[in-house]
Amino acid sequence: MSQPTNPSTDKPSTDYALPAPLLDLLSQYLAEHVTPTIKIDPAQLAYRWVGGRTGHLEPLAVNLFLSLDDLHGIDTQKSKLVQNTRQFLKGYPANHVLMTGTRGAGKSSLIRALLQAYHSEGLRVIEIARDDLLVLDKIRAAINELPADCGSRYVVYCDDLAFNGQDENYRTLKSVLDGSLDSEQDKLLVYATSNRRHLLPQLMKDNVNIYDGNTDEVNPYETIDETVSLSDRFGLWLSFYPMNQQTYLQIVQHYLSLQQAKTISNIMNANSNNNDKELDEIVRAAALRWASERGGRSGRVAYQFSRYWIGQSQLAAADSQS
Repeated sequence: MSQPTNPSTDKPSTDYALPAPLLDLLSQYLAEHVTPTIKIDPAQLAYRWVGGRTGHLEPLAVNLFLSLDDLHGIDTQKSKLVQNTRQFLKGYPANHVLMTGTRGAGKSSLIRALLQAYHSEGLRVIEIARDDLLVLDKIRAAINELPADCGSRYVVYCDDLAFNGQDENYRTLKSVLDGSLDSEQDKLLVYATSNRRHLLPQLMKDNVNIYDGNTDEVNPYETIDETVSLSDRFGLWLSFYPMNQQTYLQIVQHYLSLQQAKTISNIMNANSNNNDKELDEIVRAAALRWASERGGRSGRVAYQFSRYWIGQSQLAAADSQS
């Protein structure tokens, strides 16, 4: 079979063009499976990964209003996280962190407060969803390519981290945390939050099957070890617990005090027969009723109540003057 020739040179041609439909399929495949080159600007305080496997880092306009002093009732967890972060920023050994426990206790707020406190010392945050963890290696490579003197260190933040038994994304995270040849590095830590201490589900039926001998596995206990292996790769575990009524009311008072002068002034103008003591009792009763309706006490519930109370009080004062 003769080779095609190039008419201009009468020599055998080496150009074999693919059919257009095949080129379209190839282009579509590459677009769906190849992650674009990741570029990171050390001056940008925070990014969020968007778009799945073929997505990109979206710069975030960070609101630095929340400080560490605004977070009450979690002093032990806060001090440990601050210490670990300071070690990281100084270039000393530090650990990946897993924060677990009750919802609304301040786990996510701690990350925002850390950025507010330490962004001037080089702290940067990259937020990534659980379903996008497959690109974590690419993000790590981009961070490693930054100049050694850039002065920025990155916390990869994953909120509400948990996996089901069929999810394979956790293997990428395991490799980054501890396991791959280049997993030890000084520019990246993973801070994750979860309502579950062990990030993979543990089923009672697995234990029952092992005890009863109803399993096909030769080494069934290795399955149980696998379910806790991811959590074990976080060097620092911080647990958050439900708060008592006194702590909840202290948090309510703190958030209300941030706008106390304007808010209480408006309330007193609208309720001239009330004295300060009566106002405190009204706020206390309303805050407790709010928590009861929400099904529990937490820093998040206290913050949401403070926004409700301040907003409705200011609206009432404005209506009374119109």
